[in-house]
Amino acid sequence: MLTTEQIIDAMSGHGLRITDQRKTLAKLFGEHPGYLTPKDVYEYMGKKYSGLSFDTVYRNLRVLYDLGVLEQVVFEEGIKFRARCSADHHHHHMICLQCQKTYPITFCPMQLTDAPEDFQVVQHKFEVFGYCKDCGKDHEAKSAEGESHAVCHTGKKGSGS
Repeated sequence: MLTTEQIIDAMSGHGLRITDQRKTLAKLFGEHPGYLTPKDVYEYMGKKYSGLSFDTVYRNLRVLYDLGVLEQVVFEEGIKFRARCSADHHHHHMICLQCQKTYPITFCPMQLTDAPEDFQVVQHKFEVFGYCKDCGKDHEAKSAEGESHAVCHTGKKGSGS
């Protein structure tokens, strides 16, 4: 992951003014190993900067994502951000749905696609979601307990009501 200093250098290198708020944002992502929702970031920043709007936080997250400083992943519960990997080569990730530990995928599956010759790929994402070894044990135990629950009309496991 990028360090706080690398994030600040990237912002500065792209002509962004390095405000105290942006330094705090860089520090948050430079030191936090996992993914953060925009709400997480807003609540963290709001403790130090009263009157800070959610729009300002989200706008800065988008700017940092557009600069390539942050990665954005869409989880079931919504969009989350984290500092970009510090690896210089193109790669993708496997992400644990419970602890959000992230593992690199060392090859790009785009090479295996059958994209037509007249289609120009300009961007792609490939993420694999599942459970790491530790969380998989917890998930299996919870699934086994939940198997006795009735399936509700939506097709999801639940209490049957």
